[in-house]
Amino acid sequence: MKLLVCISKAPDTTTKISFTDGDSKFNEVGVQFIVNPYDEWYALVRALELKEANGGTVTTITVGGGNNDPVIRKALAIGADDAVRVDAEPTDALFVAKQISAYAKEQGYDMILCGKETINYNGSQVGGMIAELLNLPYISLASKLDVNGNVATIERDVQGGLEVLEVSTPFVASCSKGMAEQRIPNMRGIMAARTKPLNVVSAIEAQKHTEVVSYTLPPAKSECTFVDAENVEELINLLHNEAKAI
Repeated sequence: MKLLVCISKAPDTTTKISFTDGDSKFNEVGVQFIVNPYDEWYALVRALELKEANGGTVTTITVGGGNNDPVIRKALAIGADDAVRVDAEPTDALFVAKQISAYAKEQGYDMILCGKETINYNGSQVGGMIAELLNLPYISLASKLDVNGNVATIERDVQGGLEVLEVSTPFVASCSKGMAEQRIPNMRGIMAARTKPLNVVSAIEAQKHTEVVSYTLPPAKSECTFVDAENVEELINLLHNEAKAI
């Protein structure tokens, strides 16, 4: 079984966000980047579990420059066999999907997995675009994935219940909470990651269809208002007239 896992870098959740170039560019200076958690905890770890149960290989693929290599090595330390980096800036979702699908097209992967979204842009677009470009079935927001031969049984949460699907390989799926549990790389994995193959490939020509016009920070949180426990009338007034909660 050949599995391809799409991973991307994202700022650590404790990062202080700022912008440059007239608020049109994210300021990466001093930012600690991590593997996007949905890609790492769910897609990658489940791929490794499937490999351990059924045999095969797990390859990660990333679109980006050399500054992505540390997070790629983290994925290798967790257990991926090898990695591919398409040497291009990930300008928009369709551009990224075209790069990944172009590489995957001739590789014969049984499964292409990605996280349900990135924590920095929350676009949830790339997986579906890859499936369309490769003319493969796509299952989004999968919370459970089991494989029997060339048939996968997938569960996902839907409004008011649980949906169970069956799909034959090859297919593309995005992974959400419940798919797997986070793995912490051990020292052996970290040492092995240094020598695992990281194949850098050239990007294909692909048009950029969208661009960031500007970023803006959310409004600063207001100070907390404290109400005496005995002053119920004031609490009701604040909830009704200011918070608009009742």
